[in-house]
Order: sequence, then C-alpha cells, then structure tokens
Amino acid sequence: MRAFVNTATPHNYPIPIDSSDIDFMGHVNNASYLKWVQDAVIDHWRSLAPPEAVARHLWVALKHEITYRRPTFLGDDVIATVLLEKVQGARAFYQTVIRRGEDVVAEVRSSWCCVDASTLRPARLAREIVDRFFPAPAAD
Repeated sequence: MRAFVNTATPHNYPIPIDSSDIDFMGHVNNASYLKWVQDAVIDHWRSLAPPEAVARHLWVALKHEITYRRPTFLGDDVIATVLLEKVQGARAFYQTVIRRGEDVVAEVRSSWCCVDASTLRPARLAREIVDRFFPAPAAD
C-alpha cells in the first residue's frame, strides 16, 4: 500500500506590519496574527484558483489554533508560509507558519468553509479546482 503524500505547494505571503498592529507592549497584537492568516489563506486561494471559481466562492474561517513563539515588531520582515493540508467536502484545512528570517514567530492550524458567493451556503469545490492545489507527484 502506498502512503499518502501531500503534494500541495507551500504559498509564501509577505506580511506588512503596520503601526496599527502594535499594542501597548510595543509588539504586534495577537489579533493581528488572525488577520495575517486570513490574508495569506485568501491570497493562496486567489493565486491558484481560476478567476471564475474565485468569483463564485468565498471562504469563512471556522477555527484558528495559534501557537505564539516569539514577538514581532514594527519594521520586522515577516512572511507567512501557507500549506493546504486537505479539502474535505466544503471544508479546507491549513497550516500556516509565520517567520521572521529563520525564526518561527507563530504556527497556526485553521479550518475554513467554502461558501457560494450568491447564496452564502456551504459549497463543495469541483475536483478539478481542488486538483490545482495538489499537483500530481512526479513519476519515479
């Protein structure tokens, strides 16, 4: 039996840190990380989905689990690396790692629901759209 290999390509999203992200302690407020993850996941979707699918579908966050490792500050160069783990029905499961250089500043596991842009009801993605996110592995 062959083991499942996730063939999803990691998606890098540069994160701009704005002065409004800074809290009373002088570092990025925890709530900003949620916005960053949402922006990174949506950017991932828009970068790989065909334009007609982007127009027909929206994504709603269902759950975020964030582990904070290090604080970030105004002026830091931060990047989020998004990896789609799986799509199950109308749900998608992501792992996002936020880094400053080599340092991991936060790790986020999140689940999302795809909704039809017209009805706002959960919507399954067509297999050919999902396949764009999981390219076939190279033959041995």
